[in-house]
Amino acid sequence: MTVKRQCPFSFFPSRFIIIYFIYMKLLTLIIALGIAGTATADNKSARTDSIINFDWHFHAGDVNNGESTELSDASWRTLSLPHDFQIEQPWETPSADERPDNSDPGANRRSLLSSRGFKKMGIGWYRKSFSPPAAWEGRRVLLDFEGILLVGDAWLNGTPIGKTDYGYLGFEADITKLLRFGQENVIAVRADTRSATSSRWYTGAGLYRDVHLVTTDPQLYFTRHPLYITTTDNNKVSITAEIHCQERNVKNIPISVRIFDREGKVIAEKKTQLKFRGNQKTCEYQLPDMHVQNAHLWNLEDPYLYKAEVTIYHQDGSEADRVESNFGVRTIEYGPDFGFKLNGKKIILKGIANHHTLGALGAAAYPRAIEKRVKLLKEFGFNHIRTSHNPYSDDLLNLCDQYGILVVDELYDKWLKQYAGDRIPWTELWQHDIPEWIKRDRNHPSVVMWSLGNELQTYWNIPYADWGVTTYRIQKPLLQRYDQTRPITVAMHPRGRNIETDSLPAPLVMETDISAYNYRYMYFPGDGRRFPWMKFYQSEATTAAMGPNYFEMDLNKVIGLAYWGAIDYLGESQGWPAKGWAQGVFNIDLSTKPNAYLAKSIFSEEPVVHICVLEQSQDIEWNGVKQKIRRLTDHWTRTKGEKLSITTYTNADEIELIVNGKSLGKKKNEVTNPKVRNQIRWDKVEYKDGYIEAIARNGGKVVARHRVETAGKASKLVLQPDLPKLGNNIKDNSLVWHADGRDLQHVVVTATDKKGRVVPSADSDITFSVDGPAEIIAVSSGDHYSDELTFTNHRRLYDGSCLVILRAGRTPGAVTLTATGQGIKSTRLVMATK
Repeated sequence: MTVKRQCPFSFFPSRFIIIYFIYMKLLTLIIALGIAGTATADNKSARTDSIINFDWHFHAGDVNNGESTELSDASWRTLSLPHDFQIEQPWETPSADERPDNSDPGANRRSLLSSRGFKKMGIGWYRKSFSPPAAWEGRRVLLDFEGILLVGDAWLNGTPIGKTDYGYLGFEADITKLLRFGQENVIAVRADTRSATSSRWYTGAGLYRDVHLVTTDPQLYFTRHPLYITTTDNNKVSITAEIHCQERNVKNIPISVRIFDREGKVIAEKKTQLKFRGNQKTCEYQLPDMHVQNAHLWNLEDPYLYKAEVTIYHQDGSEADRVESNFGVRTIEYGPDFGFKLNGKKIILKGIANHHTLGALGAAAYPRAIEKRVKLLKEFGFNHIRTSHNPYSDDLLNLCDQYGILVVDELYDKWLKQYAGDRIPWTELWQHDIPEWIKRDRNHPSVVMWSLGNELQTYWNIPYADWGVTTYRIQKPLLQRYDQTRPITVAMHPRGRNIETDSLPAPLVMETDISAYNYRYMYFPGDGRRFPWMKFYQSEATTAAMGPNYFEMDLNKVIGLAYWGAIDYLGESQGWPAKGWAQGVFNIDLSTKPNAYLAKSIFSEEPVVHICVLEQSQDIEWNGVKQKIRRLTDHWTRTKGEKLSITTYTNADEIELIVNGKSLGKKKNEVTNPKVRNQIRWDKVEYKDGYIEAIARNGGKVVARHRVETAGKASKLVLQPDLPKLGNNIKDNSLVWHADGRDLQHVVVTATDKKGRVVPSADSDITFSVDGPAEIIAVSSGDHYSDELTFTNHRRLYDGSCLVILRAGRTPGAVTLTATGQGIKSTRLVMATK
């Protein structure tokens, strides 16, 4: 079919076209200037905050005096943040004696490559030059790094300004006195991942989150993460604010507080004077209580968010500083008899425990890639994420607030140097890390529990040599200094019971507010009888036993569970050539495996039925837990006469299975047997070309169907973007592909036959090209055994599909993606950034 193209402006008068293009040129200039967007601010204005992710220069490897202003970085690669330089490294083939497990790489060096994703560790340098606008003179200027992996150091004009020894948390540096006005200034950052013992998984490397330039008033301003917002069941909103004041002759600090609803309407407002404590320049102040009448509660179905805005003023009434924070009005409650309640309603946490990385993007924390995962989890009935085993980006928590996902927010893996950056002793880290972590995350309504660590109670060398008890007791008061509204836990190792007798819990779990057991849910009943105050959470559950490890719990009493590695990820491989964990229900490219529908049948009220074919199975032991690696598919294009083992996943009463019009009978869902509930098996089903269909019924009424047909020869490629192709008439801003230089478009490529059926045997190498204001930043597929790199422009189809990820430029316009493969017709997709 030939499509006639029409200029989108052809129906406008010419003068409007001229005005439009002048506007777009000005907008492009403003965006290109980046940090210069704040140049119009005068000395009396409130704070400015600019993300400075563009036009960084990068060098892979160490550089002598890389921070020096005399160094020329003209030959370095120019790139935009976020960036993970480790994902760009070639695969490192392990030696023959490499042991594929996640054991301590310090004691067992053979497991290092498996656990770290078969990528070489190293150093990367970043540099960015800028000229501060004259309007910044007399202002306080900060650089804010959201994170540097694995450890990092920063300089301005050759002078050290700050560092992170635990790269999952950010830091800010006051650069006011180091700025050189009227000339170029150089930011330099050195990121280092070389330590052989610093992690048990693929971490990523570099400036993987946003970098900000912030300006404030020099004498009266809010400090870092200054607001603490809590709500009660009578709709009272309490706010404390940390303020720094060094103005002279000040007795009171004028302040105003406004609460906005979701539509941006002011619904509560107060102005008052805070009594200044002159002998304490930096102080936390309790603000006047606010009340939200008939508050709209934050919940999983309707995650309603309010916004608090707090402003402080100089004595002459001019604005000094202003900050804001979203929050939700909600209550949480835990108890041994009911588990967890949100707003008084019993909720079971149905979640995942995954590392922070984002598949082909590595650790680069793109908000759109995080959002894609959050929406996928919601679609399949999940309502919970455990941030294993480190704080995720602030964008993740914002999205969980927005979509209604409950978060167990975790700070560390083990309380040891080698698991926390491996640069300075852990005993020198936690005093800094806990305040930064809690103050950053405490206003998020999605966060319902704090976790201080993971599987550490078996380590004799945890400080104070009592299996973590004293170390926990020391950390807990500091955490509660900054938040007392959520319980605190530590996830227990499955093999770590009481050292004297396995019949008793570990001493550490007797200290925590929540009894979090990895995998060992079978201990819940016995431990609960002995210690009736215990509240149980299965902090990790295996997907190999999905179903039993949910239905065998007392769902009326437990808090819930988190399935370990529900999304495949790099690192922690069971052996080369697998590049990482492959036991999830979603592939690393986020395509679904058949057992994702088992999870949906368990977690969702929606009627579900899905056909699954078991291709192969392998027994393994991981972390002391016996598991199976299973290759599952759901297509019907096979060898004639092949005998198949089929499972139908369903939450319906019964299933009828039909092959080419012939019924193979009906089978009931054994809902009273947790080991097979929602899993109806059909053995030795003979394959014949045609179709297979599963029909789900409740009370004899059809409620769901799943039909799969035999595919023919691949004849074309279909390109399916996850955002609408054109954003001109889209009212939902979250569905627009934004021309901001950061937004992503994920495009799934499938090979289909003439009738549009996916051809699972198609394995052509697909090459991509882009025309317009966007670039290819990654390619992927569900094949975790592939030796292909993700940082390239081509990918081989796997089970008939692959994925290409595009990053928008900073000017809006049409973007054409072309996909070409041998033996299959080329295809183009026209999209637009807005």
